[in-house]
Amino acid sequence: MDRFAAIVRPRQPLDTDEASTLLGLLDVHRGVLAAKCAGLDDGDLKRAAFPPSALTLLGIVRHLAEVERWWIEVVFLGGEDMSFFGGTAADDRDFTDLDGATVDAVVDAWSAARARTEEVARTHDLGMHAAFTPRFMGNGAVSLRFIVAHLLEEYARHCGHADFLREAIDGVTGW
Repeated sequence: MDRFAAIVRPRQPLDTDEASTLLGLLDVHRGVLAAKCAGLDDGDLKRAAFPPSALTLLGIVRHLAEVERWWIEVVFLGGEDMSFFGGTAADDRDFTDLDGATVDAVVDAWSAARARTEEVARTHDLGMHAAFTPRFMGNGAVSLRFIVAHLLEEYARHCGHADFLREAIDGVTGW
């Protein structure tokens, strides 16, 4: 079963409130990423198509699962940094350490992270401050609004990478 093909890309939210707009655009980009991965086998999803770069489609999905988990669970809610896959958010092993990774485990983690982001963002005010500010951001409070916008930025950047990877793997283009 192609787990990525089952993820539907919603229509862009054109006239909604702030939270629905941000979360809707985030979900559009999640759908774009899933579409870039749909129809590929495990080998292609783990294939680094632009050597010497080790970037892969499955690595991008796994990275984004970790990014959502870290920003919501650790930064916003103040929880313990318990990676889905080992390592830390700072070492970016989620991109490249794919030897033992299965597509099902990555999609399960990504699905859990997406659902948790949606739950937290829909049940908290976007202006609410995070439990802590990561050191690399300097001083000042971080809002949930910033976190959701940053997740959107992460997805947009990595969907661009996914475009190139998919085209290099089998020639498929389009968003």
